[in-house]
Amino acid sequence: MANNPNGYHVPVMLEECIEGLAIKPDGVYVDVTFGGGGHSREILKKLGDKGRLIAFDQDPDAVKNALDDPRFTLVQHNFRFLKNNLRLLGVRQVDGILADLGVSSHQFDSPDRGFSTRYDADLDMRMDQVADLDAKKVLNNYSEAELHRIFGMYGEIKNARSLAKTIVTGRLSSPIETVSGLRDVIKPQVPKGKEHKYHAQVFQALRIEVNGELEVLQDFLEQTGAVLKPGGRLVVMSYHSLEDRLVKNFMQKGRFKGEVEKDFFGNEIKPFHVVSRKAVTASLAELEVNNRARSAKLRVAERKA
Repeated sequence: MANNPNGYHVPVMLEECIEGLAIKPDGVYVDVTFGGGGHSREILKKLGDKGRLIAFDQDPDAVKNALDDPRFTLVQHNFRFLKNNLRLLGVRQVDGILADLGVSSHQFDSPDRGFSTRYDADLDMRMDQVADLDAKKVLNNYSEAELHRIFGMYGEIKNARSLAKTIVTGRLSSPIETVSGLRDVIKPQVPKGKEHKYHAQVFQALRIEVNGELEVLQDFLEQTGAVLKPGGRLVVMSYHSLEDRLVKNFMQKGRFKGEVEKDFFGNEIKPFHVVSRKAVTASLAELEVNNRARSAKLRVAERKA
């Protein structure tokens, strides 16, 4: 895909994200997935002297990209702690929040991070490089039942049970510690002609487990109603159905499962109304130059008054 000058990636649906935020020049905005700073740079262009942008990223590689602008603050922390970190900065409510979920192209393209099937590297997959749990520990220490659960739930792999059994059997000979080692062990379970897709599903499942991605997303979303001002915008871009389902349900219903809660009089109790009923997807022109946009779905909601 196309890269920007600092070695990260061209942000997916950049114009659509900025439009979704409906930026006010003197507003306060949060970019909870700073990465290479592509979205943040565009937000700052729309802000006046009194505007403010607060960005979050737990990855030390991303922190190196901090922007030199008096209106900008970078918090080196997981965005699941959004509310507490904003309060430490003296901010109680903001005008807009942007989240570009998933792994950055920089992380995929860094062989030593173990996110990609393209490189023979240690199986790491930690977005926070000081976290204790990595992919090696999942593969070598989880029970067969736990592996079955994560591959079935997070990877949506049809033969998750037999895959888990193959891994548990394979690690008896020697620990599974590298990308090539994992590929060798699971080879009997990989459908012929669908190797790339299958490996991607396995890696997705491991990455989600290592980083607690779905739990982090839920924690984050549950805080947005309190953090956003009435009329404030929540803009979230996801890259797989598990994330998108959580975002869609929360924006539409105010909860992750079930129907919208109602009060005694039958009025719906939910903090947001959706700006567009359908998710926004990338244009054909963007898909030609930005491969990562293929699976992206953008959803926008506005905080109710």
